[in-house]
Amino acid sequence: MPHPIIVDLENRHTVKHYNASKTIPKEDLGVIYEALRLSPSSIDSQPWKFIVIESEAAKQKFHDTFENKHQFNQKHAKAASHIILFAHKTHYSREDFTKVLDVHVQIGRIKEEAREQAFGSFAFVDMNSDEQGNNAAWTKAQVYLALGNLMHVLARLKIDSTPLEGIDQELVADVFSEELEGYQCDVALAMGYSDTENDFNAKLPKSRLPKESIITVI
Repeated sequence: MPHPIIVDLENRHTVKHYNASKTIPKEDLGVIYEALRLSPSSIDSQPWKFIVIESEAAKQKFHDTFENKHQFNQKHAKAASHIILFAHKTHYSREDFTKVLDVHVQIGRIKEEAREQAFGSFAFVDMNSDEQGNNAAWTKAQVYLALGNLMHVLARLKIDSTPLEGIDQELVADVFSEELEGYQCDVALAMGYSDTENDFNAKLPKSRLPKESIITVI
């Protein structure tokens, strides 16, 4: 009998057609939001912002960002129960990391007198920043840790999803500029429930490379 986690991951698929009449329950949304908050990131940097698109007005705004390209993903904007914009800070700074350390001190993870020593891990940020302080490639990588974490959580909750790299980043930045507050969004995640009758991908067998070709134990 396969482990329940493996069963959930076997059943997970990228939804191609959502059932627009089904909405994620509030109690599951609470789990989703807390799972996002608990996502791992390098040096616990948390250089992200998550914009949840829930209202019909917000869904219409997201729908309109597909005006110029990636129209194949446009249908998810209104049919999915919720969309999450995964955004990252392009110039993560010592001031940003200070806010993280403030919380560490507040909850007793580190002592106040150890704050300066804790800044030593900021060297990872410096190593991934250019002369202008741009570290977007590094902060974007942290966002994908959160994305992967949430997709696993959704599979355990029996909630379907579709990762959306096919978005118009420039239009998203313009339409949701107030919510993004300067953060950059390169990927979104549609969440909801598959319309299994019309979702061809739900009926296809899971296809992955064999373990022997991708995993080496030494």
